[in-house]
Amino acid sequence: MTSSELWTRATADRYDAEEAEASSAAVLGPTLAFLAELAGDGRALELAIGTGRVGVPLRERGVPVVGIELSEHMAAVLRRKIDEGTLPVVIGDMATTVIPGEFTLVHLVYNTITNLLTQDEQVECFRNAARHLEPGGRFVIELGVPPLRFLPPGQVAVPFDVSEQHLGFDTFDLVEQILVSHHITRDGDDGRYRRDNSRHRYAWSAELDLMARIAGLELERRVADWDETPFTQASAKHISVWRKPT
Repeated sequence: MTSSELWTRATADRYDAEEAEASSAAVLGPTLAFLAELAGDGRALELAIGTGRVGVPLRERGVPVVGIELSEHMAAVLRRKIDEGTLPVVIGDMATTVIPGEFTLVHLVYNTITNLLTQDEQVECFRNAARHLEPGGRFVIELGVPPLRFLPPGQVAVPFDVSEQHLGFDTFDLVEQILVSHHITRDGDDGRYRRDNSRHRYAWSAELDLMARIAGLELERRVADWDETPFTQASAKHISVWRKPT
C-alpha cells in the first residue's frame, strides 16, 4: 500500500456530482481527443481511474481502456456505468500494481500523481508506467503548477475557489513539499457546511522530467492544457508527454 489517502464510500458517492463541470462534454472533449490520438490503435491504461470520468468516455470513443484504482468505493461507482468486460479495473495502487500486456498509452490525469505523498513513490509510479508501455508508447500526466508564486513572505495559504457553494484553499509545507487542500462546501439548502481536506505532494515539471529519466522515458512535449496551448512561465498547469524509446 502506498501513502495515498483512501477515498471513502461517502466521498465516492458524491464525487461525480461535485465534478459535474469537469465531466462536461465541453471540458472533456479536448482531453479525450488528446488521449485517443496518442493511444492510436493500441490499449490505454488509466492509473487512478476513479469513477471513470475520463476512462469511460474514452472507452466509448473506441479506445480499449484498463484501469487501476486504489479505492474500491470509487471503482464501484465506475462499475455502475460500464461492465467489467468492457472496461476492466484492477484494485491496487498506481505505483506497484501490474497489468498483463503492453499499452500504447498510460495516463494519469487531474493532479493525481500528487496523491503519492513521497518522492520515492512518485518515482515508482513513473517506473510502473514505463513497464506497461510498449516501445514508442507514451505516459501522460496532467498536473497543476505549484502556486507558490502567490505566497508572500509569512503566508502559508492560497485560495483556489471562492464561491457561494464552496471555499477552497491550499496550505503548504515548503520543506516536505506537502500541500493540504481544504474544502468548505455548502451541504444542502439548510445552511450547513461540510469541511474536508486532503494531502498531496506537489512536484515541479523539472522534477517529473528527472523521474521520467530514471524510469527510462524521454520528454516528448509539454503544453499548458488539453487544447495544446504553449506552456509558459505563467501557465497554471501542464500536460506532459514522455515517450518510451523504441
